[in-house]
Amino acid sequence: MNAEALIAELKARAASLGFDAFGVTRADARPDLPARLAHALEQGWHGEMEWMAETPERRGSPGGLWAEARSIIMLGMNYGPDSDPMAALATRGVGNISVYARNRDYHDIIKGRLKEIASLVAARSGANVKVFVDTAPVMEKPLAEAAGLGWQGKHTVVVSRQHGSWLFLGAIFTTADLPADAPHPESCGSCTRCLDICPTKAFPAPFQLDARRCLSYLNIEFKGPIPHEFRVAMGNRIYGCDDCLAVCPWNKFASATREMKLKARDDLRSPALGELVTLDDAGFRQLFSGSPVKRIGHARFLRNVLIAIGNSGDPSLLAAAEARLGDPDPLIRGAAVWAVRRLATEARADALRLEFLPREGDTTVQAEWNAVVPAGARI
Repeated sequence: MNAEALIAELKARAASLGFDAFGVTRADARPDLPARLAHALEQGWHGEMEWMAETPERRGSPGGLWAEARSIIMLGMNYGPDSDPMAALATRGVGNISVYARNRDYHDIIKGRLKEIASLVAARSGANVKVFVDTAPVMEKPLAEAAGLGWQGKHTVVVSRQHGSWLFLGAIFTTADLPADAPHPESCGSCTRCLDICPTKAFPAPFQLDARRCLSYLNIEFKGPIPHEFRVAMGNRIYGCDDCLAVCPWNKFASATREMKLKARDDLRSPALGELVTLDDAGFRQLFSGSPVKRIGHARFLRNVLIAIGNSGDPSLLAAAEARLGDPDPLIRGAAVWAVRRLATEARADALRLEFLPREGDTTVQAEWNAVVPAGARI
């Protein structure tokens, strides 16, 4: 089978499996990636994601990951929402979960389908193949740009003319020599909506992201207490942050062409904070079975929920926050202290401090009790 016929068959199979975007690039198409990665690491923008610094040679170059790779097939699946993902931000008594996490884990959905396409490549060409879905040191976004799926926008996420900012990406590395697609030119123009909307100013400059200031990083990847300077900005975002994606003007084309493949679970669209904060570990695992939310674990999730409760301005949630002051996990206790001190009267907060602080053995929780509450911080 010649290469053109193989590509045609692969595109047809990909479409039948629910993929919306397909492109091919050479494995050596982005010689700029090692320097770009090195700069980001030098700036410390990766935060606690040490795995990025541990594999720069492999991450910065597809050839460093697999020297025999000649071509890379990049595929995208539109996961655009069926409603405004920012609408729940105004309802402070509910939690806002990132669009991609409101249903099954996309790794589970995409990987099996990628393997089916990769098997077809191997069967038709006799070439070797390897499949990656955000599980190896692969810089999927610039490779997707090189393969013509779209371009990395100023928010660093891939933007597509057909699918906006809502694309799951997967990669198939192969030893086959396949005809490459033309790279997609950057098409953001003078628009800065994604930069302007960021609650924590996480973009040092267009096309650059400092993860240490990104709410998605902080409430998913970051393992410790949410830094005080970002807590109010976090609002009720209990998993991820879609702001910079949601305001992208290219999304209007996504809504016109999108076929719903990952409809949000109704119970994850805007779950009540008062119910979430009562979850024990078993209840958390049951609620988020099959969801990427489950990966952050019960303690980090409750940390996020309690920060959202502290931002809610709803005194009816105070009792639920107080109930977590004695939690066995210091990460949860510390977030509960912050929530309580935001919602309680000064007299009530002082009484609780006198009750809990003398027997608190964790220094991070002690610091929460002893922190100065800025004037006007209580809601």
